[in-house]
Amino acid sequence: MKISTQENIAAPAGAVFDMLCEFSTFEKAAEARGATVERTDSLPEPGTGMTWKTRFVLRGRPREMELAIVGFSRPHDLVFSITSPGLTGQVTFELDALTPDTTRMTAGVDLRAQTLPARLLVQSLKLNKNSLTAKYQQRVAEHVRGMEERYAQSLAGGA
Repeated sequence: MKISTQENIAAPAGAVFDMLCEFSTFEKAAEARGATVERTDSLPEPGTGMTWKTRFVLRGRPREMELAIVGFSRPHDLVFSITSPGLTGQVTFELDALTPDTTRMTAGVDLRAQTLPARLLVQSLKLNKNSLTAKYQQRVAEHVRGMEERYAQSLAGGA
């Protein structure tokens, strides 16, 4: 199952990529929604090989997931692999500079079921794909607006 969305961001691609690499922002957002997030690597700088374990409730059942950065090409691509019992997938962020100060970000999730229970989960998600896609687009848009605000503040603070 694939879901994706595009957003234009009023910031240069390099700045957008750097903000995407502020992983504590994503960790806090997940924890605010009830998930527990634990970083499991010891890399000093963002890059390929960073890993996390997370636990959350989905469809009324506790779930566990491991995430790892498998693609890191500044300032163009950031790719995470997802591994969960019976489920694999990827989360991708692709950045295209439209102008020196505007970036188009394509954010996508691709999930693949490996077991029958995971197939049932993915099938239930597919049945609600329109609603799920709308929520995904809304969350990405909210995150983008926050990125634009942080970028604008960094310019105002640096002036």
